[in-house]
Amino acid sequence: MTEAVQSPVITVQPIAVPATLDAPDAGPFLELVRIANAVCRHDAGHDYLDEVPEEALGFFQDQSDWTQPAFAAVRDGEIVGVVKMMISNQSDASTVEFDLMIDPPRWGQGAEEILLAEVDREARERGLPTIQTWTLHRPGATGPLLAPPTGWGTIPAEDRQTVFQLANGFTLEQVERNSVFDLTGDFGPVKRMLADALASAGEDYRLVEWTAPTPDEYKDGFARVLSRMSTDAPSGGMVVDEQHWDAARVERRDARQRAQGLTVSVAAVEHVPTGTIAAYNELVISEERSGATQQYGTLVLKEHRGRRLGTIVKCANLLRWREVVPESPRVSTFNAEENRHMLDINEAIGFVPASYAGAWKKVLDV
Repeated sequence: MTEAVQSPVITVQPIAVPATLDAPDAGPFLELVRIANAVCRHDAGHDYLDEVPEEALGFFQDQSDWTQPAFAAVRDGEIVGVVKMMISNQSDASTVEFDLMIDPPRWGQGAEEILLAEVDREARERGLPTIQTWTLHRPGATGPLLAPPTGWGTIPAEDRQTVFQLANGFTLEQVERNSVFDLTGDFGPVKRMLADALASAGEDYRLVEWTAPTPDEYKDGFARVLSRMSTDAPSGGMVVDEQHWDAARVERRDARQRAQGLTVSVAAVEHVPTGTIAAYNELVISEERSGATQQYGTLVLKEHRGRRLGTIVKCANLLRWREVVPESPRVSTFNAEENRHMLDINEAIGFVPASYAGAWKKVLDV
């Protein structure tokens, strides 16, 4: 009889945050970045979400506001998958956010279940009842579709990542659209939209712009609007812990982004009578300036909506960005499908869909 050959056992190992990218222990961290980019390209069908190692390392090295455990699934000495988590350091935190990423050729070999068990363990040990994640999906699906309770948007029901989430007790709570804008095209419509929106907003609202770090006179106001992102942005059925911001946290964020090698442009609208920052938009790129630009936050405070402030900050920052980083060919952004107002602005500017994301939640019996 032929002796049965057993597959090598998969083990889980913590991923250390190296001091530098060429440190002796940097290998697993570099694999985390490589696998994350490979998964995004495989699932979304484009490279607009690529992250360079310097950007990832700078984020992991500052854990003053977020704790970020990361683990690798290792088989026969090779890393076949990784998971990274984000846990707010605030005392009222209730969630673990995670990205579980398997090297695409190795999906279905058992690493995904083992890494998900690490997320479950981490959440239970910390007494956090909710774990949440996001999956990427290509546009143009022709098979069965899955919709969230919001009724807005769908993702392919038979994608391997959809099947995995459902099989492990997660519920789809929201769909986001990933849209891109061609920075090499005609900016005429952007200029016209900005002029019309500024005229509509009136003299009570003033456009202000800066490249990070945040000027001292705007730190408090920027902190307030960043804190409102966790309460004012559409979140479907996802649990979003309110984030507490002050000027010191804005300074920490600026320092972290410098360490990441990021260039950050901010366009904001100040409500002149109160000095409140009523709206903002951020465009961000790594030192690889020929790649895609990421739009981080865009928000108009609820009490200032209906005055075209979203159009102002988006258009103004795109025009500014073409001068700040002329090498970047496109901007990539995510918006909730139910955020129809912001999507209307994007579509009028010229953004087009590139991929979609599913937002998933599981409540544990902790």
